[in-house]
Amino acid sequence: MKRIVCFHLLNDYSGSPKVLFMVLKGLLERGYKVELVSSHGGVLDGLDRYPGLKRHYYSYAFSDNAAVTMFRYLAVQIYTFFFSFRYFFSRDCVFYINTLLPAGPALAGRIMGKRVVYHYHENAFVKGAFYKALAGAMQHLAHEIICVSAYQASFLKRRKGVTVIPNALTDEFIGRLHPDPKAAFRRRNVLMLSSLKEYKGTGRFLELARRLPQFSFTLVINDTEDNIGRCLTDIPENVSVYPRQSDVSRFYNRASLVLNLTDKTKAVETFGMTALEAMSAGLPVIVPTVGGIAEMVEDGVNGFKIDVREPDRICECISSVFADEKFYSGLSMRALEFSGKFREKDMVDNIVRVF
Repeated sequence: MKRIVCFHLLNDYSGSPKVLFMVLKGLLERGYKVELVSSHGGVLDGLDRYPGLKRHYYSYAFSDNAAVTMFRYLAVQIYTFFFSFRYFFSRDCVFYINTLLPAGPALAGRIMGKRVVYHYHENAFVKGAFYKALAGAMQHLAHEIICVSAYQASFLKRRKGVTVIPNALTDEFIGRLHPDPKAAFRRRNVLMLSSLKEYKGTGRFLELARRLPQFSFTLVINDTEDNIGRCLTDIPENVSVYPRQSDVSRFYNRASLVLNLTDKTKAVETFGMTALEAMSAGLPVIVPTVGGIAEMVEDGVNGFKIDVREPDRICECISSVFADEKFYSGLSMRALEFSGKFREKDMVDNIVRVF
């Protein structure tokens, strides 16, 4: 029986650890022995109830100071590099590297002759030199690379050993969603789940709310209340802001339309987990015009693709969606139908085949 040793840098409630949670849960349910090396305090802590899992913790957090963050990152890479050698004599052992960031254990795995599988969630080639260097290292260190979209895979020079496996949602999460197009249309509530990073479009979301005072807006930020309070000021009266959440299903159940306002000139979404979550709740979406997230949307069918730098078009789109219940219901039903292609079991089965 294979032992899967998984390395993930930051255990929080963002997309990549949510996907990792599904994969590891699926492996444990299939009888694999799994060891997880990561920080604590996020969605991966929910795996502790599975007896086949062994956890190894370290402390890690981002800092507002880039130099401090880099120091912490390098410290974790050195620690996990040497930690990895405890598996030197372990046979039939796979090193599962989630995201580009755990480069230290990937290097150690290759030195020891272990099978190294990367689950590549980012698109390094639209980021800075640091991420591009990590992507270059991945293409040399990995035996297999799992990409989450064809768009993402197209940037890799390497073609052999690259598999596209789209993300999925847990059956448990889908079970907490209650699609109801009629009720959603009446709510006229625009939702965005985001972070405080400038390219994620939080400021643009607030500006849209100011321009559309007749609708309600909900913003869920993957950060603490203190950081949100420092960064966001002059919040319009029709906007409700919430800090990091362990379960976001209730926000989808109270929404009508979901936005992703990532600026494609600064970052590109390789998949779009919030868009999939929204469509699984029967909610239309407005997303950027490029990236893996754009592959999920057929314009005017289950949502819309609009550049965030065109706020007039976004405002017009929101207004038109909320002006016609029949049009809205069609978008809703087609969004829900499309989401059925992304199921947990299929994703895990495909990843098991890669292992």
